[in-house]
Amino acid sequence: MKIAIQGIRGSFHHIVANKYFGNDIDLVECMSFTDMPGLLNKGGVDSAVMAIENSIAGAILPNYALIDEFDLSIEGEVYINIHHHLMGLKGQELSDIKEVWSHPMALLQCRKFFRNRPEIKLIEEKDTAEVARRIKEKGLKGIAAVASKMAANMYDLAVLADDIQTIKNNSTRFFILKKNNDSPYHPSKLGSVKDKASIKFETKHDSGSLAEILDIFGKHDLNLTKIQSLPIIDKPWNYAFFIDLVIDDFVLYKNALHLISKKVTHLKILGEYHQNKL
Repeated sequence: MKIAIQGIRGSFHHIVANKYFGNDIDLVECMSFTDMPGLLNKGGVDSAVMAIENSIAGAILPNYALIDEFDLSIEGEVYINIHHHLMGLKGQELSDIKEVWSHPMALLQCRKFFRNRPEIKLIEEKDTAEVARRIKEKGLKGIAAVASKMAANMYDLAVLADDIQTIKNNSTRFFILKKNNDSPYHPSKLGSVKDKASIKFETKHDSGSLAEILDIFGKHDLNLTKIQSLPIIDKPWNYAFFIDLVIDDFVLYKNALHLISKKVTHLKILGEYHQNKL
């Protein structure tokens, strides 16, 4: 299988791809999340791994927009604990490091470590593992990367500091995405046995409309695990809502969607899949 990941081998997306699909896969490295939808819809890859939220930094809103805009289908989710390590050329010490290059999310998740070391300059890059590889290939002294232990091993770097993330219980949720061959809303196709769903809807511009929809979920015993709003670009001050919910009874879930479809201006099922937990 060809699997698109953000970043290169040794990145956290690589770790997730192996966890979900196994090791016998053909990785397609993308330096930007925006490269993935085109690859999926043109058949260049079978699936894609995309980070969607972090327990420290929160939701990655542009990725919700990409999933919606390109009509991608969520086929699964993976949660992993994120362990950030500071790494550099072998023979270097922490005191030798003048600059740290890494993805902005990784730097954000390690802010306390670097706040206590103001002499180190932080440089934002596109990918954690790519910096690790560059340090090794170019023999960059005085430069360190924040990346996974896999990246340190893969690119033969010395770990200068372990587990430097601010909150030790730091986890990220990833979506497993596929090309969506279905039209946006098919009640007749809700028959597969899944226990979690992600949906998107746009409410009518009426007072209490969102509360009315949430009440329908409650009355049908559907547990909402996440609700995220996103501005609608061509409708100023109007919002779309992305919701994750756990399904205990598929009939109740189907009935709830039927009722909600009559009360919203737009409803889309982004994916129905098996729930993953840490």
